[in-house]
Amino acid sequence: MGLAAGVLVGAVLQATTEASWVQADGVGGLERLVLDPDCERAVWLAPFSSAAAVFMRLLKMLIVPLILTSIVTGVAGVAGNREFENMQIHGVSPVVAINVFRPGVGAELPLAVPDAFDPGRGRSFADILERMVPENVFGALSENGRMLQVIFFALVFGFFIARSAEVHRKRLGGLFESAFAVMMGVAGMVLKLIPLGVFALMVKMVGETGFSVFRPLLAYMAVVAGALAVHSCLVLPALLRFVGGIRPGAWVRAMAPALLTALSTSSSSITLPATLEAAEKRGGISNKISSFVLPLGATINMDGTALYECVGVIFLSQFYASAGGFELTLGMQAFIVVTALLASIGAAGIPSAGLVMMLAILSGLGLPVEGAALLLAIDRPLDMLRTGVNIWSDSCGAALIARSEGETVVGAPA
Repeated sequence: MGLAAGVLVGAVLQATTEASWVQADGVGGLERLVLDPDCERAVWLAPFSSAAAVFMRLLKMLIVPLILTSIVTGVAGVAGNREFENMQIHGVSPVVAINVFRPGVGAELPLAVPDAFDPGRGRSFADILERMVPENVFGALSENGRMLQVIFFALVFGFFIARSAEVHRKRLGGLFESAFAVMMGVAGMVLKLIPLGVFALMVKMVGETGFSVFRPLLAYMAVVAGALAVHSCLVLPALLRFVGGIRPGAWVRAMAPALLTALSTSSSSITLPATLEAAEKRGGISNKISSFVLPLGATINMDGTALYECVGVIFLSQFYASAGGFELTLGMQAFIVVTALLASIGAAGIPSAGLVMMLAILSGLGLPVEGAALLLAIDRPLDMLRTGVNIWSDSCGAALIARSEGETVVGAPA
């Protein structure tokens, strides 16, 4: 509703208000047209621009506390377990797809490239690895653009919480679990405002640029959907067939109720009861395995979210690279993949939570986070798809672990 209403209002404003434009020089010789602040259309668009800016500030407010508490809680709860050591990493397909189709190169997006923006300097893989380790943890928590250091510290801190004495493990683990629960409540409140935020963003974009902005966004959506399809229809079924000896068709039929629930709710947490029921009653997995693996997967095994974050960040990186005149190196892309996989550990299982993780990755790479707001406008259908992939991946992982423990599941030989 927010998307459709925003497009409609923006189109009406563009068609019925008078506008004047002034020429401005962009970065790297790029020229762009800027709406004159004194024109009629700018006056009408100003409230929507302010509303969109407030919504972005609310999202930025979530980044540090949500990622810190979620990653520490997730890693502390599973560090040392076999399921943690055998976490699957699937970051190749999105990078291949986004580099083959390159939807961000030359895209006409209503995003300004900052004058001082220079991601090409000191952004090699080795440089980013060096800057990933914080010299001052509290400084990293309080300063913008140092999210990689926050993620690194959260991973290390959570890992050693799990290895501390029981008394300390319970105290610190309980503290971060409580803080994470509170932040989930705050995030839920902010993310409920997404329809209003999308409405304001759409009015602003369509009112300023018309419908041309949707061409590169549709290409981006196609790449995301394609990467998710490859992972869910090729990679995961191959693992079922060749690692677990499970017929993928039989397993997807068993998990159909959970997958439909995931598509309709866009929430791994809300879908969890349906996933447990389908895995046990329709799939034949024992409660001992499903009750541990599936809730754990809903916390840290976010395959679809990681794929989405990789494609989204590289798409925006391609735009800024072509607009700002710097090279998007393979080292930078490799680090985007690693960061997306790490950040997906802390992705809350609620609708559009992956957007907060994308903000963190953009901030850590020194890219303007405003681009994520643009992707938010077309996020809902992609959120449905990546949640379905998350649930499908969790169920496949549970089936493979059940088979490794000698259990007979649907689609496997008795």
